[in-house]
Amino acid sequence: MILFPNAKINLGLNICRKRPDGYHDIESVMVPIGWSDVLEIVPAPEGSPTTLSVTGRRVDCPVEKNLVMKAFTAMAREFPGMPQASVYLRKIVPDGAGLGGGSSDAAFTLIGLNSVFNLGASPEKLAAIAAGLGADCPFFIYNRPMLATGTGTSLEPYPLDLNGLFIAVAKPEGASVSTAAAYAGVRPAVAYPPVSEAAAMTIDRWQDMLRNDFEPTVASAVPQIIDIKEHFVRCGAVYASMSGSGSAVYGLFATAKMADAALKGLDGCACFSGPMVQ
Repeated sequence: MILFPNAKINLGLNICRKRPDGYHDIESVMVPIGWSDVLEIVPAPEGSPTTLSVTGRRVDCPVEKNLVMKAFTAMAREFPGMPQASVYLRKIVPDGAGLGGGSSDAAFTLIGLNSVFNLGASPEKLAAIAAGLGADCPFFIYNRPMLATGTGTSLEPYPLDLNGLFIAVAKPEGASVSTAAAYAGVRPAVAYPPVSEAAAMTIDRWQDMLRNDFEPTVASAVPQIIDIKEHFVRCGAVYASMSGSGSAVYGLFATAKMADAALKGLDGCACFSGPMVQ
């Protein structure tokens, strides 16, 4: 079975408060985009263990710590007797970008295993398993615009129509941001208006009303973030922002030609452009 684990962007990201358990409550609207990895899952040869082969972009962790392998382990724990699998992952979406690439790989592994081995797990069951793998993972089980609250795993469908718009994404190569480091630099505060209300406004108001609380501190460490964001605005983006905890920046454009043109000259960046379709 071949799947295409896609990335996501955040429309606004408010760090509301730090919890007693050390995690943070957030509010953000998460939206899938078309930048995708390639994942293949097939039953392993009889008597063989589960294996993961990774090609494409370099993944800076040993195979056994890859979220794909962790997803297999979590699924096997929930479904004792599940067969072993041979898994092949081609990495295209950059890591350390705030695009959820690793989380998407993990979520799609759960979806793929459920299908290949006819396990019968509901989306809600898969989302519960995904929540144990990472805060962004449950979103990719549903893979539609969602309002994320709590630690990011509390999800509810969010009415959003971006059809007709096009996205350009640029991630400075070599400028990866760890989520822990991003959180260390923010001061929690409840946004006004809340992200859920700001994202419901007309898109021409988003640049003034929708903010990403990670952006100021992460951009101080990665100055290219502000440069790219301002470049997208100059190129006609109706909205531009850093995604998640960074360091990828995206712009939303009225036409494909504008989105493509905005990426020209961004040397040293991993780039993507395409339509916004939900």
